[in-house]
Amino acid sequence: MTDSASADPQLLTLPEARARCADGAAPPLAVLVGWVETYLMSSHVDLGRTGAVCPFTRQAAKLDMVRLGISTATAADEGTAFAAVHRSFADLDAIPAQATLQHFRTVILGFPGCADPAGTAMLQRVQKRLKFASLRRFRMIGLMHPDSEAPGLWNPQFRPLRAPFPVVAVRHMVEQDAPFAARHPLLMLPYLARFRMAGAKRLIAHLRTGP
Repeated sequence: MTDSASADPQLLTLPEARARCADGAAPPLAVLVGWVETYLMSSHVDLGRTGAVCPFTRQAAKLDMVRLGISTATAADEGTAFAAVHRSFADLDAIPAQATLQHFRTVILGFPGCADPAGTAMLQRVQKRLKFASLRRFRMIGLMHPDSEAPGLWNPQFRPLRAPFPVVAVRHMVEQDAPFAARHPLLMLPYLARFRMAGAKRLIAHLRTGP
């Protein structure tokens, strides 16, 4: 089993990660940076709407509030992976931000050693174990991986949660998450508790108009 200390991801800003890659960093970091910049922060012909696949990440990057890290955990290292993702709640809160911009803070962890089905299943268990802890903190945990079949919000044929290897993203819940709250019942209550009338109006508008 991988030692927790060696698997502890070192978090980097996006400029730091770019510089590390330019200096000949390990390929997984370069792959993660490339995926964030050319996929998450870019448009896609199959997305079903204009703009970036993840406008949230694009804005967070402009504000230098994205932190990237690579974990060495494998399918056998569930405890290590759990600790890394759980620790990202504190890492998220540690990102410097003005009070009005704190909701843009984002942590993205890559797990190249979990690219096999067993590794993906392990990370799904980690995500499930942390689901209620994240919702209590009004945080969102997203798992993306090469074989994701989760459909897009605007184009059901699109698979927006695919990544070159498993990636876990942790961010703040935002008012614009109404479509996700409508799709996932467990998210509905904390969403409404967090955003109250403004959130309810967004949910109603989403349900009336659809994607």
